[in-house]
Amino acid sequence: MAPPQVAVRPGLQMIGARPALCWMCIGAVNAAGKGRCCNSIRNPDRRRFHAKSLGVSFILIDDRKVNHSPRQSDDRQSAAPSLSRARARALALEAGFSEAGVVALPHAHLDRDAERFERWVRAGRAGTMSYLERTDSEPQSSPEGAQEKLLRARVHTPFPWALSVLVCFANYNSPQPRSIDPASEGAGWIARYAWSGKRDEHGAERPSDYHKVLLKRMKAVEMRLHAELGAFESRAFVDTGPVVERSLATAAGLGWTGKNTCLIHPQLGSYGFLAVLLTSLDLENAKTPPTPAPDRCGSCTRCIEACPTGALIAPYKMDATLCIAYLTIEHQGPVAPRLMEGMGRQVFGCDICQDVCPWNRKAPISADPELGARAELVNPALEALAAMDEAEFERRFNGSPVRRAGFLGLRQNTAIAMGNSGLQRFVPWLEEWVESADDGLRSAARWAREKLRA
Repeated sequence: MAPPQVAVRPGLQMIGARPALCWMCIGAVNAAGKGRCCNSIRNPDRRRFHAKSLGVSFILIDDRKVNHSPRQSDDRQSAAPSLSRARARALALEAGFSEAGVVALPHAHLDRDAERFERWVRAGRAGTMSYLERTDSEPQSSPEGAQEKLLRARVHTPFPWALSVLVCFANYNSPQPRSIDPASEGAGWIARYAWSGKRDEHGAERPSDYHKVLLKRMKAVEMRLHAELGAFESRAFVDTGPVVERSLATAAGLGWTGKNTCLIHPQLGSYGFLAVLLTSLDLENAKTPPTPAPDRCGSCTRCIEACPTGALIAPYKMDATLCIAYLTIEHQGPVAPRLMEGMGRQVFGCDICQDVCPWNRKAPISADPELGARAELVNPALEALAAMDEAEFERRFNGSPVRRAGFLGLRQNTAIAMGNSGLQRFVPWLEEWVESADDGLRSAARWAREKLRA
């Protein structure tokens, strides 16, 4: 059976089978199905694919060929719904988030935060994370000459329609040991946030990816708001959109940026995921912004002193190219020997700067059933990680954040951790890996072997 056909205009939000409004022209159309035509999908082939995935066939309408009554548009605009902070927060908590805040856009510190981000990227602190350097490809005139605008620096560059944002915090703290606690000889470390798992319908424990878990929750909030307020433009993201979530979170009153550059919530600490929902809704009482959380780091510098690779180059400043999390996840290719020395037993990500933070000592333990810790990933034995072939890697980590490092990436990190262990029993593994065709693994194995032989 052919999918139902829906007459839409670019930018239209379709809500179920009832009439929906185009945020660009405020014109009403009748919907014979459900779905969304996003005006950011410019390519016709991609738009058709998007429609097909929703089970809807879209008939695009050229707005210039449709006559609208100016009076009708004015009436509709005057009746536009607004977003309530209390209601949005209540829906977020109901969906399973630990805390949430809402702020009108542009927020008070937008220019300050944007300039900091731009300086950070221009200084090369992002390393090979080229997605952070994406621009709008339209030069902006300035006294120094034409310069393209970074997409992530200001929300209104990619989303000119955004008037408010809901930012949600999901606690992932668990009762398991910290990375700085004593561990078994030859144990590696996988960052706490990547331990997540859940029970399937048969009671078996399966990996869970926080991106998917939290996006599903945010989509549920989005649908509830549409059901209550009608049609409006919106986008939900969990670490995937062209926005700086931490900046939006601080603006929404969810905490302050610590000296380790993490968001710190005064009650929940810093072990938390962030999810955002941008909307075209005006915010109720927009002129009264959320009360900002004061910076309570004080004179403490424990995170800076604890960082083994010196990635925290100054209070509130981090160089990603020196960060263990970046080196074990995002970095491609060989790692500099001086950095391998400082990577210790970390094989995926790093928790050190958060583990030493006093604000995490009394942070509540999460009871989230979809983000529970998988015991096998806590202090994993390096032998077990080394023994995995690629098929076993896929079986254990498909659907897990760890998969982002890749099979060879995790093996490279394991080789470095073996070198830092001081244990001679790892030499046979390293002898095998020095013959690898992969530059990163071969370089790490050679360094680790020589370190153990020294």
